[in-house]
Amino acid sequence: MKAITKKLIQWLTLASIIVVTILVVGILMGESKAHSFPEYAARTNEDCSACHVNPGGGGPRTLTGLLWTAQGRPDEIPQLGNILIAPGVGDGVELYDIACQSCHGASGEGLFGLALTNSGFPDDKIRSAILRGRDRSGMPSFDGQFTDQQLEILVEYVTGISSGEIEPAPLSYLLDQGKLSCTSPLFSEPCGGN
Repeated sequence: MKAITKKLIQWLTLASIIVVTILVVGILMGESKAHSFPEYAARTNEDCSACHVNPGGGGPRTLTGLLWTAQGRPDEIPQLGNILIAPGVGDGVELYDIACQSCHGASGEGLFGLALTNSGFPDDKIRSAILRGRDRSGMPSFDGQFTDQQLEILVEYVTGISSGEIEPAPLSYLLDQGKLSCTSPLFSEPCGGN
């Protein structure tokens, strides 16, 4: 029994020496560290909203983040001055879905961002937050990313759900059950093939 214990201790000692050697060599080689998004934000002094829109992550959720990822995640985030994020969209619900839903929730209930539904935020505060962003909460600036008309439509919609005058978009819509109607040219063949 003593011989087995002695052999086991020798093997464990040898394994420990190998593991420590690998760690020391890895540290001395000084390989560069991979940077995920939060580390990237710390490294460049950009906040996470530059790419993610919300601290929950889930991959790039803005045009900037998508472009940054497509470029191989360089050391500088690309600047997208005056690029519309919703060209041709003129509906408040759609604009909200594109720019606001990922943080504020589909119905304005608040996820990572503030709850907007029945919050009472006035239109000037909403407009200011959209145009300038909010550094402390990580909300990005959308300045130059909407046309003037889109901005007014979005502010009107968010002000409406904030004041309770507009009902937020429902999370789902009931649809009528589909009905199958088929006429086969041959009375002997069933509709649908099988």
